[in-house]
Amino acid sequence: MALTFQFSQLESYKFVDTGGDPEQIPIVLLHGLLGNPEGWADTVDALAAHDYRVIVPLIPIDRMPLAQANVTGIVRYVRQFTNTLELETAVLVGNSLGGQIALHYVLLYPESVVGLILSGSSGVYEMEVGKTTFRRRDRSYIRTKAEKSFYDPVHVTDELVESLYKLANDRARALRIVRIARSSITECLTDRLESIDVPTALIWGTDDQITPPDVAITFKSSMPCAELHFIERCGHAPMMERPDIFNELSLDFLQRVVGATALPAPSV
Repeated sequence: MALTFQFSQLESYKFVDTGGDPEQIPIVLLHGLLGNPEGWADTVDALAAHDYRVIVPLIPIDRMPLAQANVTGIVRYVRQFTNTLELETAVLVGNSLGGQIALHYVLLYPESVVGLILSGSSGVYEMEVGKTTFRRRDRSYIRTKAEKSFYDPVHVTDELVESLYKLANDRARALRIVRIARSSITECLTDRLESIDVPTALIWGTDDQITPPDVAITFKSSMPCAELHFIERCGHAPMMERPDIFNELSLDFLQRVVGATALPAPSV
């Protein structure tokens, strides 16, 4: 794992914080429903190498209180986290559900977000990956489902399959995942995207089977300040499957959006 990828603990929050230039806007990376902070390891390294302060919270998606196991509950969790770290403004970077969380966040707290980077974001629609009953005790079936997230199935390791197997067979954790997945559908944002006017980079895999390219096109056509970049031979998680291209596009966007932007003066 990257040397910059070290977890910190503050109150109940576990997160990565690389430090970086204190005059720069911090970059907050949000993982998806079945993701984790480690999925951002290459991006953390790349951004930290350019002296950005990069922050990656571990969002306890599968351990949220049951009443908060929904998109709104996670947005509140992220807001409490940013308040705890005293982040007045940030660029939010989100993959999959993390993108939808970022979008809801900017709608609720527009003064706190200066830019967005979204990849494979939910919030419009997601493809149903198979219509058969989920066979939670079948590792080969779980592997096949997991491979839908990638262009190259080599990214679905035995370790990942075992992790998903344990999650699927833990009733309490699986219940929370199901609830949050359902709320992602009911809390869609299609009719509200035109009101999100912060600079936004959409970085999408051309072979994304979960949120296909037309989802990215919907975001681009609806959001007034969005730019769209497709990455060939790439699935639902560009930051993992094609990190060099994803990071290059992200750095270019950040340089244009926050390259010389100082933090606001503290309120008196």
